[in-house]
Amino acid sequence: MRTVYALLCLLGTFWPLSWLWPWIAEHGFDLPLLARQAFATPIAGFAWADVLVSGIAVIALMAVEGRRLGMRRWWLPLLGLSVGVSLALPWFLWLRERHLAMRPPPAKH
Repeated sequence: MRTVYALLCLLGTFWPLSWLWPWIAEHGFDLPLLARQAFATPIAGFAWADVLVSGIAVIALMAVEGRRLGMRRWWLPLLGLSVGVSLALPWFLWLRERHLAMRPPPAKH
């Protein structure tokens, strides 16, 4: 699964940014315009509300699961939220899989 998560990190980085870069090239970093356009239609508002709630859920998952498993640097994928949930979640899952693979197997009684 680590390979799948790594590929999703790449896809989750470059596909969303392929939509953002042309917009930034045209409008610059006009955040008020970005917010207005992001919520300009009901379907756009629906999509952004879904992404924002998903982002909050991903933050909660990372904090709880990362601490529960004793993962070092579980918080690092939070930086991926600067791109989006599409990067942060697969990055965290990749780190989680790596952490689980490095743990010793449970003792048998």
